[in-house]
Amino acid sequence: MKKGLLILLACTCLGAAAVGAKEPKDDVFKGKLFAPNVILGNQAELGLSKQQFTEIKRAVVDVQANVAEYEWDLREAYQNVLAELDRTPIDQEQVLEYVDAALQAENEVKKLQVGMLIQLKNLLTAEQVAYLESIRD
Repeated sequence: MKKGLLILLACTCLGAAAVGAKEPKDDVFKGKLFAPNVILGNQAELGLSKQQFTEIKRAVVDVQANVAEYEWDLREAYQNVLAELDRTPIDQEQVLEYVDAALQAENEVKKLQVGMLIQLKNLLTAEQVAYLESIRD
């Protein structure tokens, strides 16, 4: 069981490394996109309109619903990897197919998330974007 958890953790870490760490210094978008929690955390300072707030909420909820499906696929793929790793001998080709399925699910999640971040930025005015850029540093 511990061995399986370590492998799952290693795979998860590899997936996280592909996206880039969440720290600003590793931000692959160089601070050009803003997470929903940053926008909503500065809602008063930004003067978000009711319509902006509603559309931000809708975008986040939509992505969360779509991500849930891929998380199931990801979980299934990693369970298949772990089951295959318990076999002797290990079918390398089969394991790599499961890993590929997991990576595809991770990539779809990342695309959904980036799409949402773009959508959120497009909902903001130039002044609101400038404010968020000013507090980022």
